[in-house]
Amino acid sequence: MNDNDKYAALFEDDDDIFLGSPKSKFLDIVFNANQNLVKDELCNIVERVAALEMMLDEKVGGDWERELATNDYTRTSEVEEKAKSLFIEYTGNVLSKNE
Repeated sequence: MNDNDKYAALFEDDDDIFLGSPKSKFLDIVFNANQNLVKDELCNIVERVAALEMMLDEKVGGDWERELATNDYTRTSEVEEKAKSLFIEYTGNVLSKNE
C-alpha cells in the first residue's frame, strides 16, 4: 500500500466520526437534518436527474439507458469522483438551509 492509498483509506472510513466519506456524511445529514429541508433537496435531485434524462433522450435517443446498463462504463473513477463531489454539494445545500 503506497502513501496515496493510505490517505484515500483514511478519508473513506465510514466509521470515522470526524472524517468519513462524502457519501457517509450526506447520509448522516439526510437522516438527522430537518426533514422538510431534506425532502426539498431530494426533490431537487430527482428533478435534476429527470431533466438530464430528458436531455439525453433528446440528444442520443432512448438507447443510452440500455447502453449504460449493458456495458461496463470505462470512466468509473471519474464517475466516482463526480459522485463524491455531488454528495458534498448536496450535503452543503441541506446544511446551509438548516442553519
